[in-house]
Amino acid sequence: QRTCNLHILLTYVICYLLFKITVHTFRGPHWCEYCANFMWGLIAQGVKCADCGLNVHKQCSKVVPNDCQPDLRHVKKVYSCDLTTLVKAHNTKRPMVVDMCIQEIEARGLQSEGLYRISGFSELVEDVKLAFDRDGEKVDISSNVYEDINIITGALKLYFRELPIPLITYDAYPHFMESAKVTDPEKRLESLHEALKLLPPAHCETLRYLMAHLKRVTDYEKDNLMTSENLGIVFGPTLMRAPDLDAMTALNDIRYQRLVVETLITNEDVLF
Repeated sequence: QRTCNLHILLTYVICYLLFKITVHTFRGPHWCEYCANFMWGLIAQGVKCADCGLNVHKQCSKVVPNDCQPDLRHVKKVYSCDLTTLVKAHNTKRPMVVDMCIQEIEARGLQSEGLYRISGFSELVEDVKLAFDRDGEKVDISSNVYEDINIITGALKLYFRELPIPLITYDAYPHFMESAKVTDPEKRLESLHEALKLLPPAHCETLRYLMAHLKRVTDYEKDNLMTSENLGIVFGPTLMRAPDLDAMTALNDIRYQRLVVETLITNEDVLF
C-alpha cells in the first residue's frame, strides 16, 4: 500500500513539473478532456493544468502530451510567471515586460550615469511590477508616470530575479559555468555557443534581445559609465542561479556569472 501511495505521489509530482497539473475539485458534472469519459466523485475528481486549463482524469494525466498551449485566462500575472508560459499565452517572442522596459530605457535612459547599477526607489519599482501584473501591455511606464529611469531598470531586473526558472535555466547553468572557465577566448565562445543551444527557445530569444540592448548601453559608456564588465556584475546573479549550492560554491560562482554575461554582451553579434 505504501509503495502504491508513493508511486501515485511521484506521478503527481512529475505531472506538475511537466504540465503544472494539480488535483482539482470540480463543481457539477465534468468530463475528461482526454478520454471524454465522466469524472466520478464529489471531491478531487481529476486534475487541472494551471496553464491551459486542461481537465483530465488522474490516470489520463500520465499520457497527456506535454505541449500544452497556455490559456491567457489562466495566466493571472506577469511577474513570477514561467517565461515560456507567458510568451505562449500572449503569443509573443518575448515577455512584453522585457520589450516595454527596454524600449523605454533606450528612448530616454542610455546616457544616464550608473544605468542598471543605481537602484530605483523600491516602492515605485514594486508599483511598476503590480501595474504589469494588473494591466499587462496596457501599463504606462512613460516619464509622465515614472520620471526616474532607474525605476524602470529596477523593474526589469526584478522581473528576471523573480522568474521561477532563471533566464539561463538550471539545466543549462553548469554548461555556462564550464564555458566561463575556459581560458582560450575562441574556445570559450565555441563553448558558450553550444551552451546557448540548451536554452528553451523563449529563453534564448529573450537573452539575445537583452544582450543586444546591453551592448547598446555600452555604446554610451562614456556617459553612463557602464562597461560590459560592470553590466556583467549587475546581471550575472540576476540572470543565472544554480539550485542547491552551498554558500561557498555560490560565492565562487559569482565571478564566472559575471564573466558569462560580460562575454555574451561583448560578442552578442557572434553568439546569437
